[in-house]
Amino acid sequence: QVQLVESGGGLVQAGGSLRLSCAASGHTGSYYYAMGWFRQSPGEEREFVAVLSWNDRLYAESVKGRFTISGDNVKNMAYLQMNSLKPEDTAVYYCAPTPLLSNSNNYLKASSYQYWGQGTQVTVSS
Repeated sequence: QVQLVESGGGLVQAGGSLRLSCAASGHTGSYYYAMGWFRQSPGEEREFVAVLSWNDRLYAESVKGRFTISGDNVKNMAYLQMNSLKPEDTAVYYCAPTPLLSNSNNYLKASSYQYWGQGTQVTVSS
């Protein structure tokens, strides 16, 4: 069982920044894993934001150049630095681990991730 706790969300004005944190505990079933960030707005499907696997980082086009994903394997932590925030970034943000995948396109699919945290709300005002 894997437990995930996201934190760092809040209310920020457009153009501002937030840093989300994700604390992972328990056994992921695989020593080597990737950590993804997704977001979900009311009435919308869960949307890929970013993933960190080994030293490779993938980003959704909508956040590329504004968001940065990082991780600390020793502390079992993952982070999402979000700069130049826009109102359309408003959502609940979730982190999720997954075993390393041979096809990197599958990191973009929420179905590739088994465990999810409770999420942290990010609200960007215009």
